[in-house]
Amino acid sequence: MSKQNAIAKEIQKLIEAILKALGYGSSRKRTWHQHVVPYEDGWAVRREGNKRITSKHRKQSTAITKAKVLAKRHKADVIIHRESGGIRERLSYGD
Repeated sequence: MSKQNAIAKEIQKLIEAILKALGYGSSRKRTWHQHVVPYEDGWAVRREGNKRITSKHRKQSTAITKAKVLAKRHKADVIIHRESGGIRERLSYGD
C-alpha cells in the first residue's frame, strides 16, 4: 500500500470519527408506535412523537382497531391509554 493510500485511509477514519461524535454517524430510526389516547369527547390515534393526531373516533374500540392496522403494517406497538392518561395495555406487532 502506498503512503498516499495509507494517509487517505487515516484521514477518512478521522472524518468518520468526528461525524459520529457529532451525531451524524448514528441513524435514529423513526418509531411507528401507535398511541390510543383520549381526545376531546372521543378517542384518537397518534403516532409516537407526533403532535398531530392520525385519526379521531367516537369509541375507543374503533381507535384501537385503526391503531392495530397501522402497527401491523409498520411492525410497531399499540399503546392503549386510559381516560385518565395512564397506560392500560401495550400490544406488540414487531419482529
